[in-house]
Amino acid sequence: MSDEKEILIDEEEVFVFPASFAQQRLWFLDQFEPGSPFYNIPTAVRLTGHLNVDALRRCLEEIAWRHETLRTTFSLVDGQPMQLINPEVDIPFTIEDLRHLPEEKREQETQRLINNEARKPFILTEGTLVRTLLIQVKEHEYVLMITMHHIISDGWSIGVFIKEIAILYDAFSKDQDSPLPELPIQYADYA
Repeated sequence: MSDEKEILIDEEEVFVFPASFAQQRLWFLDQFEPGSPFYNIPTAVRLTGHLNVDALRRCLEEIAWRHETLRTTFSLVDGQPMQLINPEVDIPFTIEDLRHLPEEKREQETQRLINNEARKPFILTEGTLVRTLLIQVKEHEYVLMITMHHIISDGWSIGVFIKEIAILYDAFSKDQDSPLPELPIQYADYA
C-alpha cells in the first residue's frame, strides 16, 4: 500500500496509515473535548450457562489479531491525524464477581458497573480503543460488556464482533483452532 509507513514508537514498530474522513472528524471532535465518552459504543450481552473464561479471553485475542482496527490508536504525524496499527494489543478484560451480593442488589450493581464502563473515556493516542468487562451475576449467569470508541467501530462492527466471539468461543471451548479465515482487506486498506 502506497500510503503505509513504518515508524518506531517506544521502540515498537507500528504501521501508520492516513485516517479516513470519518476518523479525521472524530479525531477533530476529540481535540475539542478530550476524554469525552460521547463517542463510546457500549454493548452488553447476557450470557447463561457454563462459561469457559479462558476460551473467552482467547476469543478476544484472536479478534484483535484478525481486525487491525482493534489494535489501532491515533496520533498526529506531520500535522495530520493518522492511524497507528500496533502489531499486538491486549484487549482489557476485567472480571467482576457479584455473587456475594444479596440478589436484590446484584442487578443494581450490574447496572452501575455497566453505566460506569460506558462512560469511561478512551484516550485516542494510547492503549486500546476497545475494552471488555465480564460481570458474573449468578453461578451460571454473566453480563459481557464490550465498549469501543466510535473512531474504530460502528453499530454494524459490533454485530460482527459478537458474531465472531460466538464462532470462536464454540471452537476454542472445544480446543479447536479458529474456523475463521484471514480477512482479505482491513479498514486501513479501505481508508
